Amino acid sequence: MKRLLKSIIIVSSVLLIAIKRKEKTMREVGTVPLKNGKTQAVYSYKKAIVEEVYVETEVDSNKDGKKDRVYVEITRPRETEKGLQVPVIYNMSPYKGEDKYPDYHDVHENLYAGGPSSVHRGNYDEYFLQRGYGIVSANSIGTVHSDGCPTTGDEQEILSAKAVIDWLNGRAVAFNKKNEQVVVDWTTGHVGMIGLSYEGTIPNGVATTGVDGLKTIVPIGAISNWYDYYRANGAVIAPGGYPGDDADRLARGVLDREKYDTCGCLMDEIEKNQDRVTGNYNDFWEKRNYLTKAENIQASVLLVHGLNDENVKRKQFAQWWEVLKENHVPRKLWLHQEGHLDPRKIAEEKWLDTLHKWFDYWLYDIENGIMDEPQVTIQAQDKTWKKFSNWPHVDRVYQTLGIHVDEDNQGVLREDGADKNDASVRIVDNSSIEAKEMVKNPSVNSPHRVVFLSEELEEDVRLSGTPSISLRASLEQPMANLSVLLVDYGKKEPTIVTRGWMDPCNRNSIRESEELTPNTPYTFEWEMEPHDYEFMKGHRLGVVLMMTDYEYTKRPKVDAAMHIYPSQSTITLPVVGEVPTI
Repeated sequence: MKRLLKSIIIVSSVLLIAIKRKEKTMREVGTVPLKNGKTQAVYSYKKAIVEEVYVETEVDSNKDGKKDRVYVEITRPRETEKGLQVPVIYNMSPYKGEDKYPDYHDVHENLYAGGPSSVHRGNYDEYFLQRGYGIVSANSIGTVHSDGCPTTGDEQEILSAKAVIDWLNGRAVAFNKKNEQVVVDWTTGHVGMIGLSYEGTIPNGVATTGVDGLKTIVPIGAISNWYDYYRANGAVIAPGGYPGDDADRLARGVLDREKYDTCGCLMDEIEKNQDRVTGNYNDFWEKRNYLTKAENIQASVLLVHGLNDENVKRKQFAQWWEVLKENHVPRKLWLHQEGHLDPRKIAEEKWLDTLHKWFDYWLYDIENGIMDEPQVTIQAQDKTWKKFSNWPHVDRVYQTLGIHVDEDNQGVLREDGADKNDASVRIVDNSSIEAKEMVKNPSVNSPHRVVFLSEELEEDVRLSGTPSISLRASLEQPMANLSVLLVDYGKKEPTIVTRGWMDPCNRNSIRESEELTPNTPYTFEWEMEPHDYEFMKGHRLGVVLMMTDYEYTKRPKVDAAMHIYPSQSTITLPVVGEVPTI
């Protein structure tokens, strides 16, 4: 009876909060001074109110029969105690604990025949609190102070993050350390999520729930499909710089040390279901693919990515950008020339101006012109900033180039269909050579790779989008890595512009491996990582075909061999300009 009475009281409280929330969103909130279309810094960060609560979620990730609660820290202007109502900038993080990762998986293994760094968000708390925002920072399930187990991006992790937004809007309950219910009455319920890396990936997932109150997200260097973070076209691929990383290692790394006993079985389950043996796409990855749920998104998106991010690769932003367009989501794109970092570190004034206007527009409904500005901002290679109406570039066309070996046994790029030579080129895998060594001395024949070069460029040529390759080849064994590099050959050291990988056993589907018949020609087709890159006049564009990519793929113990048939192989490039051919 007491339990029933307690449940009735909680439900009644939630309903009352929801009614009050509706009334508050209809009233005029506290006035924040504006200048140039932006809220001004009038509230004291030092005098801010700091609170801790535990929000009850709808998930039970550790299966103990109780709903997981997540730890939440709130920092808000003191004036909210006197009736000021403010929107919220919210960050959910798995990285508040010790982050002690286990050993990497061994990548020196034979192939099947048939991570991330703990980078926290930039310190936006003080900046935005002074300008009339509440700051909410939460710890994801299974990490320090929160219940449950880490699940590396699945629905449980996303729903636990969603619960905080529900609480801010009167649809969930929270408790203090004394287990007393905490009612929130200081916010308008308008929420914007922001984060870098994993902390930016969670907002992507939460947005796909369509949760009411989430007005905008700012994912920075974030994941849109976890399969593409750890796999590529059936191949087991590491995040750049972390060979042997995988979903289970990430979960174990962020797991609160005190939860080892209760979460160990789940960690083992993740390790099994991620399938490092075949690299196939399966239900485990389907549950972590936010692209398939994009039709539910109601929030706007300010998407940010580094064009030289080797950790969270560029495909993550490119495919997200495309599905946002398909689902008519209000969006903007910011691309910079650095790697896996917050843009505040490289363009503080410019970035903060954009971010500030973005949050003011979506969370305060301030008409400041941000949505009238060009949709895309890109930092060029010379570090200047340029604005465009869309991405890929509106003048981008697809140029398909044939690959050819001339009479001097040199690889060249030529007009598609011009090569009638049926000769093949044999290369032998060497899993110990790094790609930066593979691309050197392109005119020198190597048994481990073949280089195909364009003529010198007669004008600057811009790559904008996703290159793809169609390779006719046969293998002398039933398994191998396939790798391709797009390289800028100028007067200095060659620059690897982008890459692509494939498991040839997945030539027809990433869901299913099919055994190869040795010494039988097949056509292998796969996409490379997208990019926005300018090849300068006088440079040459190079395509390097090899097998193992030391930095990214598994490194098999047995060196395979491959016969390439250039006359039946092509590469297709999305370019502004034209690549001259032989």
